[in-house]
Amino acid sequence: MMLERKIGNKVIRLVRGDIADLEVDAFAFDITTDCQLGSGYGGAIAQRGGKAVQEELNAIGTLPTGEAAVTTAGGMKAKHIIYTNGPKFLEPGTEEKLRKATRSILSKADQKGIRELALPPIGTGLYQVPLDLCADVMVDTVAEHLKGKTSLEAVSFVALDSREYKPLQAKIEGGA
Repeated sequence: MMLERKIGNKVIRLVRGDIADLEVDAFAFDITTDCQLGSGYGGAIAQRGGKAVQEELNAIGTLPTGEAAVTTAGGMKAKHIIYTNGPKFLEPGTEEKLRKATRSILSKADQKGIRELALPPIGTGLYQVPLDLCADVMVDTVAEHLKGKTSLEAVSFVALDSREYKPLQAKIEGGA
């Protein structure tokens, strides 16, 4: 299942699946301030990518909220992982922190010359950022970025399930 929206000669996509299994130049992952992959999806990334991924994160040390950092993707199909420290638990300034985190990811992608990037809905799992807010902020921020000078040719939003897919679908189909 895939949906596309053109932004000039670039494209925003919505796909359903496992972000770490996509053949893209880079995918993004929401990480904590201490740059530890931990358990859950982070643990899966550590296992699939190999210990070098966490070692690169250890060298980064800490990542302030809204900032982004890049590592290789180890043994995964992607070449890079772009980490951001997004908003948590409806803290004050959630929308602006999400916008800053998204812009930071896009900036790192441009610095690395990334052409195809995959993004998850940042903060909507454990950290309870509302999916509608996430879809609005992230899709608008990406669409605006793609209108400017960028190495990016395609940005795919990746939803694991229909709970994540539906708000992203509504925003992408509805336009920015």
